Amino acid sequence: MPFREVNSKMIEATVLPGQRLFSQRGAMLAYKGEVSFTPNVQGGQGGIMSMIGRRVANEATPLMTVEGSGTVFFGHGGHHIQVINLAGDTLYVEADRLLAFDGTLQQGTMFLGSQGGVMGMVRGQVTGQGLFTTTLKGHGAVAVMAHGGVIEVPISPQRPIHVDPQAYVAHHGDVRNKLSTALGWRDMVGRGSGEAFQLELSGSGAVYVQASEEKL
Repeated sequence: MPFREVNSKMIEATVLPGQRLFSQRGAMLAYKGEVSFTPNVQGGQGGIMSMIGRRVANEATPLMTVEGSGTVFFGHGGHHIQVINLAGDTLYVEADRLLAFDGTLQQGTMFLGSQGGVMGMVRGQVTGQGLFTTTLKGHGAVAVMAHGGVIEVPISPQRPIHVDPQAYVAHHGDVRNKLSTALGWRDMVGRGSGEAFQLELSGSGAVYVQASEEKL
């Protein structure tokens, strides 16, 4: 695993010769060793079509390619950081939440309307997220950012999970999502996020939820 959590808001990444990492531009805090940082215009492992897809969706978070031999410390904006390890599965995450990820992972873009039909598209409009989301697939580690820390909640076919759309960070596994109305006591007392919706995730996998309704 290339990432080690130094504290809740900083990670340490080991960079080895012949390997590479991708990070959000401006996320490098310090480094030691012979490490190079170059702007990435190829859209990560997803290639040029992945980059075009994200630009069309306004999801083109600038990336840096990190290579060489040494140690790099990453953090951004004082946000809490969660390291997620993938073992051949796919992580669905908003591009602006990506802090750094393993260069072995294949990056792509998925149209939310293809997951949940029309409700997937509605979710994008209601939550302020784009109609597209970033995917990372393969074996490797991903560091994502959130407000107030993150919990991982398992999803099983017998037990779907309902999440406030503003608290949603990412999910992985064979998961379907749909939006449902959630009028209730939160809206009555003014603690709701203004949309009165819940994001329902069902299937097999896990969802990552932040301890805040604040967007990055």
